[in-house]
Amino acid sequence: MARLRAPVKGIKAVSWANEWGQPLGAPVENWRPAGRPDGRELRGRFCTLERLSVERHGRDLYTANSADKDGRMWTYLPFGPFADYPDYEAWLGPASTSRDPYFYAICVPSGSGVYRAVGLCAYLRIAPEAGSIEVGALVFSPLLQRTTAATEAMVLMMEHAFALGYRRYEWKCDALNAASRQAALRLGFRYEGTFAQATVVKGRNRDTAWYAVTDQEWPRLKDAYGAWLDPGNFEGDGGQRQSLSDRTARA
Repeated sequence: MARLRAPVKGIKAVSWANEWGQPLGAPVENWRPAGRPDGRELRGRFCTLERLSVERHGRDLYTANSADKDGRMWTYLPFGPFADYPDYEAWLGPASTSRDPYFYAICVPSGSGVYRAVGLCAYLRIAPEAGSIEVGALVFSPLLQRTTAATEAMVLMMEHAFALGYRRYEWKCDALNAASRQAALRLGFRYEGTFAQATVVKGRNRDTAWYAVTDQEWPRLKDAYGAWLDPGNFEGDGGQRQSLSDRTARA
């Protein structure tokens, strides 16, 4: 396999070629399939991610979600809202044992060192052989929305994915979900395009917007996250001195 330096339309100027001059992807040295999520807790300063458990997290999650009185947090999700706790528990049971999606409860301190679950997130479309994994099924109750813990939860998920050996970390959402699209860009994901009529959700068409971060981009983003989460980046009232969007844009 040899270097290909002559520019080819639609192909990077420096690529690889076989003996017939056909362009190839660069070699991935010593590639081994990535690991699977294994249930370990992911701990940060503002939150802890725990493998979802109906017994430990169910009631707290239902209570936190109930703060969303009009149910708008469920609009773009393929599940919910739920009529009552037994209805929610019936959904939580299979979710807590699923291997893909692989759910975590997002837990925050509530006083006296006690943590309570206020949101959900998951790894999905887990493909260790391909080195690709997606974050999704994000259920952020009003108690979690627009908090530092919400951002840190996403940082912990990304950090763990790359530590497991994944090369590609994906974020996909309904193309009409402006809040999710803005969140992806704020976190430093690159927009890769929109798949028209990708699926049907709750009887409605869904065009899906794709975003991703690769392992080559991760080190710079990790530094940006660390600088943003540093206590020195926050005023006494909790206001941020520099936004995460500014830091990830530079990264």
